Amino acid sequence: MIPLKRPLSHPFFIFNKSNSKSLRSLIKNTRSTNETFSSPISIFYFKFSDSTMPIFAANSSSFSRVNTHFPDSINQSTLTSKAQTFPQIRTFCVKRTNPNAELSASNDIPIVSTVSGPIQTSQPIDAGSSMRKPISLWPGMYHSPVTNALWEARSSMFEKSYAEKDSQTELVAKTPSMSRTSIAYKFSSDYILREQYKNPWDEMRMGKLLEDLDALAGTISYKHCRNDDGATRPILLVTASVDKMVLKKPIGVDFDLKISGAVTWVGRSSMEIQMEVTQSTPDSPDPSDSVALVANFTFVARDSKTGKSAPLNQILPETEREKLLWKEAEERNKMRKQKRVAEKKDVDNRDEDRLNALLAEGRVFCDMPALADRDSILIRDTCHENSLMCQPQQRNIHGRIFGGFLMRKASELAFSNAYAFAGAAPCFMEVDHVDFFKPVDVGNFLRFKSCVLYTELENPMKPLINVEVVAHVTRPELRCSEVSNKFYFTFTVRPEAMKEGLKIRNVVPATEEEARRVLERMDAERSQ
Repeated sequence: MIPLKRPLSHPFFIFNKSNSKSLRSLIKNTRSTNETFSSPISIFYFKFSDSTMPIFAANSSSFSRVNTHFPDSINQSTLTSKAQTFPQIRTFCVKRTNPNAELSASNDIPIVSTVSGPIQTSQPIDAGSSMRKPISLWPGMYHSPVTNALWEARSSMFEKSYAEKDSQTELVAKTPSMSRTSIAYKFSSDYILREQYKNPWDEMRMGKLLEDLDALAGTISYKHCRNDDGATRPILLVTASVDKMVLKKPIGVDFDLKISGAVTWVGRSSMEIQMEVTQSTPDSPDPSDSVALVANFTFVARDSKTGKSAPLNQILPETEREKLLWKEAEERNKMRKQKRVAEKKDVDNRDEDRLNALLAEGRVFCDMPALADRDSILIRDTCHENSLMCQPQQRNIHGRIFGGFLMRKASELAFSNAYAFAGAAPCFMEVDHVDFFKPVDVGNFLRFKSCVLYTELENPMKPLINVEVVAHVTRPELRCSEVSNKFYFTFTVRPEAMKEGLKIRNVVPATEEEARRVLERMDAERSQ
């Protein structure tokens, strides 16, 4: 319960003259003590924490609902009751005693639901303090329980940096352990939290997990940029790319889950953060078998005033594992640079035979549709699209659209596309390397276009469905449209569905441009 300090003359405490006078009399006779008293008005009790101002709090037995909005004093602490829980109210928060407190020493961020479900009896936790962050620091209350917790942790860093932005701090070397942070999902005991991450087939919503991974990686990057005094230089940190993520084992929503990560490599103005998703189940109690997913995020730093690249605190690996992770990240960084150089070369010398082979069946579909293979389908006939306006509630701490939100929307569209194509619920396998080409701003018109690019049918019991999602940033006023991101997801279907006679069709291109996209993806898969 958070106490509410208000003057006794406030109309909120005046119910009638007799009760008001008796309450004032009781306060006058006992204001020098430091005890708790029950008032003649059964709604409140009060305690004298000092000799000048009593602290009032609500008795939960007297309320069925409490109004916590005081427009004439919006900066005051919120009055909270222990009243009856209303299941239709679904807000989430982090259980914290001080809204400005830094991350705990263990670096664990517990995610707690504030509404009791059918199998829970815990009382709601007050989330009022998180609603009063400055608008420039606190994005809209759109985000998931995890991103809410991370925005609160991250904004506490920014409050100090903004207050001390005139102070010049020097770059320092930091160890990976100084940025290590983890999130614990108590799915086994938190019904409401479990409901937020469950899809219609009682499986994990992978799009929400990708969103949380990006949010935690961003928080870790800011943590690395803080100095020993807690100040953060005024820089912008943005997601540049995400390496290929392969699901090593299925992730369920009935068992507790943990995401942890740390900075593993730092260049001059970029850093790599390795994220690990772990889940122990009765079938795999061994910690070495609990790793379900590993992801590597690359962030780049920009000066908040000039937009140019900004230097970062260097990394100082200590343990043998940290040194090994640094070496692996260094190799990946070199490979990224080589890949960018190779992509700039002329691609006209591609294998013409492979291109013609891909187009052969497509030409039959276009020129002689009655004779086309009934087990095949054109790429253009698998297309789905989703359009939306970018709202302020989806922005990140810099006022631009949160990268994790884009990943989630792309993942959900890809899942829907694979579902409509296969005729059975798909299972997520992997998402390939993601590059963020263009920033997305509030007010932009965002279009996601997806298609099944190709299928792999060599294993009849485990067919692979490769889905492409391209995000276009459209600005109608300027009559322009640019590609913001390209996502490539791989799904499969359950073996039991294949045993029941489900058949996955072959996908063929109809144009040379489509055939080149297919070849590029096939070559990219083979090179990894």
